[in-house]
Amino acid sequence: MDNENYTTEVQKSLAEAQKVAINRKHQEIGINELFKVLVQPGEIAAEIYKKAGLDIQAFENFIDGELDKVSVVEGGNVQYGQSISQQLFSLLQKAQEIAKGNQDTYVSVDTLMLALMELEYNPLTEYLKQTGLTKNQLGKVVADYRGGERVTSQDQEKGYKSLEKYGVNLNKEVRNGNQDPIIGRDEEIRDVIRILSRKAKNNPVLIGEPGVGKTAIVEGLAQRIVRNDVPDNLKDKTIISLDMGSLIAGAKYRGEFEERLKNVLKEVKKSEGKILLFIDEIHNIVGAGKTEGSMDAGNLLKPMLARGELHLIGATTLDEYREYIEKDKALERRFQKVLVKEPTVEDTISILRGLKERYEIHHGVRIHDNALVAAATLSNRYITDRFLPDKALDLIDEACAEIRVEMNSVPNELDQVTRELMREEVEEAALKKETDAASKKRLEELQAELSNLREKANKLRQRWEDEKLDIQKVSDKKSELDKARHQLEEAENNYDLEKAAKLQHATIPQLEKELQQLENSERPKEWMVEESVTDKEIAEVISRMTGIPISKLVEGEREKLLHLADNLHKRVIGQDEAVDAVSDAVLRSRAGLQNPNKPLGSFLFLGPTGVGKTELAKALAENLFDSESHMVRIDMSEYMEKYSVSRLVGAAPGYVGYEEGGQLTEAVRRNPYTIILLDEVEKAHPDVFNILLQVLDDGRLTDGQGRTVNFKNTILIMTSNLGSEFLLENDSTDGTISPEIKKKVMQLTQAHFKPEFLNRIDDILMFTPLTMDSVQKIVEKFIHQLSDRLESQEITLGIDEDAQKWIAKEGYNPAYGARPLQRFITNNVETPLAKEIIAGKILPHSKVTVTLVDNQLKFITQA
Repeated sequence: MDNENYTTEVQKSLAEAQKVAINRKHQEIGINELFKVLVQPGEIAAEIYKKAGLDIQAFENFIDGELDKVSVVEGGNVQYGQSISQQLFSLLQKAQEIAKGNQDTYVSVDTLMLALMELEYNPLTEYLKQTGLTKNQLGKVVADYRGGERVTSQDQEKGYKSLEKYGVNLNKEVRNGNQDPIIGRDEEIRDVIRILSRKAKNNPVLIGEPGVGKTAIVEGLAQRIVRNDVPDNLKDKTIISLDMGSLIAGAKYRGEFEERLKNVLKEVKKSEGKILLFIDEIHNIVGAGKTEGSMDAGNLLKPMLARGELHLIGATTLDEYREYIEKDKALERRFQKVLVKEPTVEDTISILRGLKERYEIHHGVRIHDNALVAAATLSNRYITDRFLPDKALDLIDEACAEIRVEMNSVPNELDQVTRELMREEVEEAALKKETDAASKKRLEELQAELSNLREKANKLRQRWEDEKLDIQKVSDKKSELDKARHQLEEAENNYDLEKAAKLQHATIPQLEKELQQLENSERPKEWMVEESVTDKEIAEVISRMTGIPISKLVEGEREKLLHLADNLHKRVIGQDEAVDAVSDAVLRSRAGLQNPNKPLGSFLFLGPTGVGKTELAKALAENLFDSESHMVRIDMSEYMEKYSVSRLVGAAPGYVGYEEGGQLTEAVRRNPYTIILLDEVEKAHPDVFNILLQVLDDGRLTDGQGRTVNFKNTILIMTSNLGSEFLLENDSTDGTISPEIKKKVMQLTQAHFKPEFLNRIDDILMFTPLTMDSVQKIVEKFIHQLSDRLESQEITLGIDEDAQKWIAKEGYNPAYGARPLQRFITNNVETPLAKEIIAGKILPHSKVTVTLVDNQLKFITQA
């Protein structure tokens, strides 16, 4: 047998048929073995038979029956599958005659199928004829499958129906109802239609950010073509979306990718302009499939684009268009750009309203209009690194999925009863083993309780199932209505006026009436299954995605915020003005009253060391996030050099560390709701303040990789020791600062910082040196902290007023603030106390009071 006369597919099938013969211990390879291979799923013969209306599974079962009839030859020297049977030889000869008659250079699989129909006395031929399949009928299917081509290469079959293999027919998807309705984008669709109607350079490329709806515009065009809502020159067009991934996938050998693409382009060319090829992510064609000595896809497309043989619609992002397409000027000039802008919030709400029903049908939930408005407005405000309408649709989808999961989960009420029932059943099993009177009495009581619980559980379960069934009925009715509307559209497009009239005036009104009745049916006040998606669920999804608390305030959080200032005052003593200013900024943000285009608050804290500037930032972090480490702390003394500025936003392209991102921008990107503490800000290089200008004014910063980072949900606190020498001169006993000193401090601050920097800060707060009254409160706070540490040893610690005043007087130095006070308490209270505990003088359950005797601290112990 000369393999050179057969296509690669036939050669491969004959090799597989040999394996079948060897496995079944048949001496010869027959027609049955060959066709057993050919009718496997995915094979060309199986596809052709399916198109001809043959039941493939039944045919394969018949072949298996014929294979079982062949006698098995056993023996030591028998070689299986080493020769072909007389019948298979006749089939191959017949196939060669047919190929010659068709002017084919090679025998292909479809030729073998036609040859089988001409054989006499063959069981497979007889079976096919009994099913009603004729040679002429099969011949028409084969001709259609080939597309009128002759077999001139051994790999010809790989090129059959390339568009079906590597593309998706968008017109067909629309007719099958698989496409969501396209709301808006009329202007862009008109632009695409206008470009497609040009004589030359009629290839539109849609350029826009990810998620703005580029692919949706092409789907919208497909919907218009199906509805005949396009100019005459586009009415007979079919849009095929080419999948570049599947085109490249599995192309192992050099030239295989180009061969596939050429077959696709050949089919497009043969359609004589009736096929519009859509390539999503069109930048992938530049360099796609390029290996040493071969061309990329872009160069294969250029000649056809130049001659007008190919109508191509592309879609790509701005960055990728600039990087890949613009560099290839010869390719770029063949396209006409259509810029797709991000829709406004109002347009997004319209889009969501148009898609609402599709999401309700898919998830089986009810979406309130306030959820749609919230999804558009909140995503626009809080999710800044993505684009509308994609991010708003994501929120709706996520919230619907969450409600759907809850609907299918056991309600809390039923869950509690079930758990109680389980616990009592365990107790019942244990009591049955006991024989005493008390156990028997308890068993009787328990069995009565169990009976009531089982009844209650059954009622609740039945109620839950009924509620789920009611919701499912509504969902099914909506799905039925959607299907009827699609059938109406299809009937109108096909001018089936009788069917359209029946659907429009009978079926659809009846379904709408039934749906209205189901939705308005009376429901119990206490509804176990939650089926509604509201703005509350949307806010919860955003909070989970971004970490920004925008869901409605629960009662506990409301109380916490109202007492925020009091809690901060307890920790930061003697700085009332600063504490009130910071807590007011937080309250404004949670009430939704702050400027949405700036950070929640930006403050410059001025004052001597140790008066509570950094402590206030830590206290705020602890009160808002339950941890004082939940903030971005940057010591500006590390940014004294000019080149160190890049560490904040990330190195520029080409520099070491470019991929790593900046210390400030990366921290805020990962956690957009946070406190940023820039400590010792006056020590930073002046260029750092230029970086901070756009953060303070617009709440945004562009990092080294060109990404915009949102600072609108951060509180920016900068601390500085500028003017400390003047503030230390303040001799006020009530903690206020005199106007003269304020003026001096401001003059020094204005001399150090540029006016445009100071002008963008919300408030410049001056921290005063601590008064003696404040110092005594700080002593009390430190002693209280020590007392908390001693609680584990069950020792209570207190301090009398004289000792407190003495520690405040001896341990406080206005020039150094409260920090030396902590060291003084460590040396004079903690260390002596530790010695007495180790010596056994202070035992557990003791009450210890720190008192002053002869200007020395003493411990009075009470058991």
